[in-house]
Amino acid sequence: MRKLNRIIVYGFLTLVAVVTVYPLLYVFSVVFAPGQSISALHIIPFGDGITFKHFNYLFKQTNYLHWFKNTFIIAVSTSALTVIIASLSAYIFSRFRFTFKKPMMLSFLILQIFPSMLGMIAIYVLLLRLKALDTLWGLILVYVAGNIPYNTWLVKGYMDTIPRSLDESARIDGASHLTIFLKVILPVASPIIAFLAIVTFAAPWMDFIFPQMVLRSPEKQTLALGLFGFITDKKSEFGSFAAGSILVAVPFIIFFLLAQKQIIQTFSGSVKE
Repeated sequence: MRKLNRIIVYGFLTLVAVVTVYPLLYVFSVVFAPGQSISALHIIPFGDGITFKHFNYLFKQTNYLHWFKNTFIIAVSTSALTVIIASLSAYIFSRFRFTFKKPMMLSFLILQIFPSMLGMIAIYVLLLRLKALDTLWGLILVYVAGNIPYNTWLVKGYMDTIPRSLDESARIDGASHLTIFLKVILPVASPIIAFLAIVTFAAPWMDFIFPQMVLRSPEKQTLALGLFGFITDKKSEFGSFAAGSILVAVPFIIFFLLAQKQIIQTFSGSVKE
């Protein structure tokens, strides 16, 4: 009976693994297949042979590297500014008492209830008056403003678990609030900071809606806009689209490998008193 149960469990897990892995292998086979059409692709991954012509087309006949650069600038700037502003705000809300503290935190929470789509007209008008339409910094401003409320709550919740005795010990030694924040709080809160950096890097890297609204010029396009041009009504270059999409995942893999220790610590808790 135990052997039968084991066979059933392993059979089920194998089925789940096949269902999960096959689509990924199929995408990779599209990347290295000679043709552009998915419908003509062999049902067995890599059954049509292997070629690198899609990558050659991306790098030599399109502005893929320029799209990559624009997206990288937007994602890194958004992540860095969000980490700085959200961590400073979280530290203030976690360690200080001041008037309207609770209403301000509640307002941050209420702002997250409404979907970002509701504010698109207002965002467009604001960017128009700021002359930030069709600019990378205008798009960065939109992302940073949208990231602050929830991420302030997130980082504050983590900082609340850090013992205040660490602050008091540093203050006795003559440390200022800025020194305490930089040399005491941030090192201890590094797991949540790393998690925040990855999350706020990922969102603009893969976003399509806001770049479509803000950016107009071909030289300002991001990866999402550029790759979308391969699969419009007039073009069906799914092979090139798949090749570009696979390369989009490379920064995430590198970022995760560098910060995986901090991410694991984020879910295992903070310092306990």
